[in-house]
Amino acid sequence: MTQFLVLAKSPVPGRVKTRLCPPWTHEQAAMIAAAALADTLDAVSSVRAASRTLVVDGSYPAPPGWQSLPQRGGSLGDRLTAAFTDAGGESAVLLGMDTPQATPSLLSDACDYAEADATLGLAQDGGWWVLGLRDCSHADVLRTIPTSTDQTGELTLQALRARGLRVRLLPVLRDVDTAADARSVATLCRPESRFRTAVEALIHEC
Repeated sequence: MTQFLVLAKSPVPGRVKTRLCPPWTHEQAAMIAAAALADTLDAVSSVRAASRTLVVDGSYPAPPGWQSLPQRGGSLGDRLTAAFTDAGGESAVLLGMDTPQATPSLLSDACDYAEADATLGLAQDGGWWVLGLRDCSHADVLRTIPTSTDQTGELTLQALRARGLRVRLLPVLRDVDTAADARSVATLCRPESRFRTAVEALIHEC
């Protein structure tokens, strides 16, 4: 079994999901972020794993049975690499907190290395939402890839293949960056999800 890493930022108003403002306030955006993170942690908790680690920027309680590590490094590429390195172990799957629609089944598929050395889920905005590595040492390739661009996912795929890795692509998902993203993603979440409930409550307030 592989380990799972969730890279997250503590849902503090003014520090998370600021692109949701407007139409929502910083407090409402933080509530959305907290709901997305909670759903993500629930999904990962439902998947068989060697271990589960919350790699957090700030302070946030890890669920029972999880370990917690602080993010370290300056750039996002450095922090992603450090997350794979600090968690230890030979293989790992890393995802963020921006895809609360990701199901346990989809996450289980992300750690299937039967015919691949890496698994990669691209995002609609050009980034990626999940990366699985059979050998975590290959995470150092992330240091040199520009992040938060419409080419990040494709450049990551090219860099992994340039190392001779067999990469299996997972379904493309939509990240939650804007209010339009949040509304769209909420419709894909299960009815009882915290994220869907939070977004629908804000829509009804408008």
